[in-house]
Amino acid sequence: MSRLLDTNILLDILTDDPVWGAWSKRQFKAAVARGPALINPIIYAELAAHFAKVEELDHFLRPTLFKRLPLPYEAAFRASRAFLAYRAAGGNKASPLPDFYIGAHAEHAGFTLVTRDVARYRTYFPKVKLIVPNE
Repeated sequence: MSRLLDTNILLDILTDDPVWGAWSKRQFKAAVARGPALINPIIYAELAAHFAKVEELDHFLRPTLFKRLPLPYEAAFRASRAFLAYRAAGGNKASPLPDFYIGAHAEHAGFTLVTRDVARYRTYFPKVKLIVPNE
């Protein structure tokens, strides 16, 4: 099954995070062993804030390792439903969080999601198969 990599996994690798870097690198290698690791425009945009130039970002996300997927409109609609559930549960953000788009994309396409943000995905996207630390 194809694996969509959450932004936090890529940031762990980029920053060589002392706590999560090794785990995230192992998950990245496991994803690439199955084919290109998957990202979408939301993940790209979140990661872009950590690069000075688009060329540097594009080098990091080179096509031999990553496949860039569009965000399906059906997933965007599903993200809105998750956001409404979040608001009904007392969430205070005024617009959908990136995690809602990422979770909805994984759910819609049947991707496994590699992430460290367990609670939000399990709460709002319980059908998504997750690869998370300590499981």
